[in-house]
Amino acid sequence: MFAAPLRAELVVEDDTGRRVQLPQPARRIVSLAPHVTELLFAAGAGARLVGVVAYSDFPDAAKALPRVGGYSNVDMEAIAALRPDLVIAWHSGNRDAHLDKLAALGIPVFLNEPRSLDDVARSLETFGRLAGSDEAGHAAAESFRARRTELARRYGKRPPVPMFYQIWDDPLMTINDEHLISDVIRLCGGRNVFGTLAQLAPAIGIESVLAADPEAIVASGMGEARPEWLDRWKRWPGLSASRAGNLYFVPPELIQRHTPRILDGAAQLCEFLDAARAKRGVR
Repeated sequence: MFAAPLRAELVVEDDTGRRVQLPQPARRIVSLAPHVTELLFAAGAGARLVGVVAYSDFPDAAKALPRVGGYSNVDMEAIAALRPDLVIAWHSGNRDAHLDKLAALGIPVFLNEPRSLDDVARSLETFGRLAGSDEAGHAAAESFRARRTELARRYGKRPPVPMFYQIWDDPLMTINDEHLISDVIRLCGGRNVFGTLAQLAPAIGIESVLAADPEAIVASGMGEARPEWLDRWKRWPGLSASRAGNLYFVPPELIQRHTPRILDGAAQLCEFLDAARAKRGVR
């Protein structure tokens, strides 16, 4: 159990504005989200990880770490047995009840919630600071920012492509402009046709997609394979995306995780939207 000193040597503000105090950089970290695990490794803090949740599968070294349940069904006993001096959680993914129990145990909890590409870079720096790998975290953040800037230079000012990003098929789900993925869409010169919806990841109807008539549809699904439901949009040949053949797939681990690899997904998305632009006037 963590015993807070009278005067903390490390004070960091998490993504909800809470102050997290540690007597020294963390030595035993538990990650409660796959993207947090990946960010910690990228920030040079992989050696500090003692426990992770299910689907923490990148890099390969993460696969060998002890599991403490899933991000939505955390095993509190398993966490306590690992004697962490810091838990890094996902604000919108982990349950408040679990976080409250961790706080009751006296374990410091840092809440991470990246909503933009800038937030990903900032998370790398913050995680490096929390784990005492400041230099590695800063270097990873600068490399990320440089690559993002180059993608923005190449694609950001090209003619906009109205697009629909489909997270899932049943229920049919998308994202609004507050979501990290919409920041990727903007980076590539795209326009999210459902960006103004109130919810971060709202459920919508097929009729709404047909009415919005996106020029491109991009889907992710659950794994590395293109989901079969993406091609169901061909049932509506009058839909602009179907008529032009602009039905694209980006693997979810490359665009739905808040990690440096999201720029790999961004590069794919930018190329797809460029392909859609090239088809204009050619149909």
